[in-house]
Amino acid sequence: MALFKDTEQDNIIELKKISQSYDGGESFIIQDLDFLVEDKPAQGQFVVILGMSGSGKSTILRYIAGLQKPTSGEILIRNKPLDNNRRVGMVFQQYSSLPWMTVLENVSLAMEFQNISEKERQDKAMEMIELIGLKGHENKFAQYPTLSGGQLQRVAIARSLLADPEILLMDEPFGALDINTRLQMQDLLADLWLKFHPTVVFVTHDISEAVYLGDDIYILKSAPSHFVEHIKVDLPFHRTRDIKRDPHFVELVHTVEDKMIEVAKLG
Repeated sequence: MALFKDTEQDNIIELKKISQSYDGGESFIIQDLDFLVEDKPAQGQFVVILGMSGSGKSTILRYIAGLQKPTSGEILIRNKPLDNNRRVGMVFQQYSSLPWMTVLENVSLAMEFQNISEKERQDKAMEMIELIGLKGHENKFAQYPTLSGGQLQRVAIARSLLADPEILLMDEPFGALDINTRLQMQDLLADLWLKFHPTVVFVTHDISEAVYLGDDIYILKSAPSHFVEHIKVDLPFHRTRDIKRDPHFVELVHTVEDKMIEVAKLG
């Protein structure tokens, strides 16, 4: 099955023949995995990865972030090997704000090593804090329970976006949130993506969330893992919660559910 094909567009992310073994090649967690995301300037892409627990979803994000090297294979960002100059941000499921810093300090931290004055950093951070709905909380310490889980994830997303990433990696960022907060965060992320246009690679176990946010959904089979399904999400570019009542949205959710069940049977 050909899941990926090159077009005239430049590639922003490419993983080529990736394999991962932790026992010297006796067994493989990931084997012969290919993954390609094309660049769409001034638009970005929102790619979602689904798969069973242990299929390597988070490992793929770590490859792209440069936090882990595969046993074999090649990782390219804009057709070049990984280096320290790439603009890649990452939001984890666990709260990653620095608890000894305020919300304002955490958000502005993304610009600390850029050639930006302290006043400009604070002004831009306050704009972002207002945008994510945390105005009035900027001088609170970014820690639980001073802030809720959803508020702490807003801080992490704001900090990542202010670093102006070309690629934003999100590893189940809403997995620990209650359902109401999770729905609010989905709407916020959809709006922020439209405003900033990064290329997002998003890992989730929530199929409805994947369809609501994603342009493309890729499904991993269990170990030895590689991608076996690609579903194009043909929904309007601008998503609002109303679209979840659309019959085509419901049909897409059922399609992805069916594919997930088929993939689970592959073992």
